[in-house]
Amino acid sequence: IDNLPVCMNCHSFSRDGKTLGLDVDGPQNDKGLYALVPIRRETVIHNRDVIAWSNFRGKLGGRIRVGFMSQVSPDGQTVITMVNGSEFQPEQPKKDAGITPELPPDVQGNFYVANFRDYRFLQVFYPTRGILAWYDRQSRQLRPLPGADDLNYVHTNATWSPDGKWIVFARARARDAYPPGAPPAERANDPNETQIRYDLYRIPFNNGRGGTPEPIRGASGNGMSNSFPKVSPDGKWIVYVQARNGLLMRPDSQLYIVPFEGGTPRRMNCNTPLMNSWHSFSPNGRWLVFSSKSRSPYTQMFLTHIDENGNDTPPILIENATAANRAVNIPEFVNIGVDEWLKIDAPATEFYRISDRALAFYRQGRFEDSIAEWKRALELDPNDAAAISNLGAALDGAGRPEEAARQFARALEIDPDNVRAHTNIGIALARSKRYEEAARHFERALELRPGDAQARSAYGGMLVETGDTEKALVHLRIALELTPESPDALNNYAGALARAGRYRESLAFFRKALEIEPNSAILHFNYGRALAADGDLKSGLAHVEKAAELGGEEPLILERLAELYESAGRAADALATARRALAAARRHAQPGASARIEALVQRLERR
Repeated sequence: IDNLPVCMNCHSFSRDGKTLGLDVDGPQNDKGLYALVPIRRETVIHNRDVIAWSNFRGKLGGRIRVGFMSQVSPDGQTVITMVNGSEFQPEQPKKDAGITPELPPDVQGNFYVANFRDYRFLQVFYPTRGILAWYDRQSRQLRPLPGADDLNYVHTNATWSPDGKWIVFARARARDAYPPGAPPAERANDPNETQIRYDLYRIPFNNGRGGTPEPIRGASGNGMSNSFPKVSPDGKWIVYVQARNGLLMRPDSQLYIVPFEGGTPRRMNCNTPLMNSWHSFSPNGRWLVFSSKSRSPYTQMFLTHIDENGNDTPPILIENATAANRAVNIPEFVNIGVDEWLKIDAPATEFYRISDRALAFYRQGRFEDSIAEWKRALELDPNDAAAISNLGAALDGAGRPEEAARQFARALEIDPDNVRAHTNIGIALARSKRYEEAARHFERALELRPGDAQARSAYGGMLVETGDTEKALVHLRIALELTPESPDALNNYAGALARAGRYRESLAFFRKALEIEPNSAILHFNYGRALAADGDLKSGLAHVEKAAELGGEEPLILERLAELYESAGRAADALATARRALAAARRHAQPGASARIEALVQRLERR
């Protein structure tokens, strides 16, 4: 498996080795997809094998964002996972908090994530809120597991007993991922990390009816953080990770073994001096594979042998598993012969690759190219509501509002609570000056997802047009705080200032957006117009010319460039560019734009 356009990472197998469960990243690094795939000699991941957790609702009716550390049941028919249990949406952490400046919606509020300069332990992450839910392959439904769905706690790292009757998981008191005013952590195990210590519990699965969680004696209440349990195939032992704080990828993490019913834990002989984690039992229970950084900052695999009494040997390095400058994480045994699985093909990921291209074209202002790519994506998955909505947005950007409206209606028919569709409809209605209808869609989008920066930004832009600048800038400022490094948020905020006549103030935000995305036709276009409006026609022209170069013969950009040439007294350039704009509008079948630009051509020809 190679040359994938997206990340495939956390995975598990059914006990018979016939089913693979796999986290799959979607477009724009969406973490909300999961594949359940039959294993064959040449395994193929189709769209029909992929689950979108966002299609389900949480315990309190909110959209699920992501499934974390999902595990396939021994019989391959069920998946246990951690999901967000509520619509909790805390304030987005700021860039100077020492963390990733813009966390995706599936991470906000439920996970502590910190990135560091020390490449040996570059990142830590662990959940601070979440419940356990189980997905049934037959009914295709996701349900909370009673007894592991208390919103006062975070429940994570769930794994199955070999008979499928028990779930063993880590639990801690739920808390904010980023307490207000907390100083940034600078390294793993920094005291300024959000402090959380997990205890191990077990709960009967009981065909999804759950039960009462029981703390595992020896792996709970010990003043340490106990996580990542794995049950031996004979059901006798639990091997887990112990560290001072958090879970996984901890410098001080050590492997411990405890009886399944609880008892006296033992530190395992196989532990190396630095980080021991990501462990997995062999099908016969006599071997354990795990990852460590003891010999290299790039994680390596080790083996230990375990006897019937749970005694293990010193570690054995698995040499030459990969290149020396590549990390090996999440090793898993799979119960198949060495020649029974040779290859994975993933045509489902082609949909995500095309989607990313379509989104990139849209951000560059190349709407016709974006339309073509979204149509290609929808040939692969005709009922993807987000893709349909984004096709509508591209059509609207290309000046084809009636076609756009049909796509938006179709997206909402498939998914009435699709935030992107409500936002895109709002944008289209606002462009048609149907402000009251647009406001209803924006407000519905924000009701569904209060922390959605795009909906807030678009709503704010509409409010500027209606004259409610004060209210607009509140929404736009919130959107910018949510996504301070987002070119779209910066562009929308700057654009709102420009539309309010505050051109000089808008320029700094346009410049920052262009530093992040220097090849965006839309940003050069808007920045150039603002510069010209602020009196710097020469610089403004240069940026709009750059926009025309990047914009793929976009009629609107060429039309505005022709008008700026006219203002600069460059009549010949103005006429030639207006004719290019007219040809492009006719080629793209934009009757409204064609009529407007034809009038511009006629006026310039009369000069």
